[in-house]
Amino acid sequence: MDNIERVEPIRFTDNETGEQYELDFSRDSVRFMAERGFKVGDNIVDYIAKDGPELWFYAFRKNHKNVGRNKTDALYTKMGGLTPKVIERLALLYNQALMSNNIVQDDEELEKNSRVTVELL
Repeated sequence: MDNIERVEPIRFTDNETGEQYELDFSRDSVRFMAERGFKVGDNIVDYIAKDGPELWFYAFRKNHKNVGRNKTDALYTKMGGLTPKVIERLALLYNQALMSNNIVQDDEELEKNSRVTVELL
């Protein structure tokens, strides 16, 4: 993960209020999602098609824990939904949080870990 470029967060501005938000994911926000039924193996595009406002809300959790679901739903509605570019960025940010916080390790990283030995039988 060290030699992969960092995916930048989404910056969102409500032009009516001037409020700015930075959407991203972290270990805590990914855990928060999992506790509410979001599974790591889910296809994020299918998930967005099913419930885009929920993923939008989760993206607020890293930097804006005090922003409630009703407000994020209103912002989502004001936006008119998610564009393909926003969906792609949310997916990249989510995957980045999984990989960079050692929630998921790639095989090379696992092999370098001298404290444990893992065999896939």
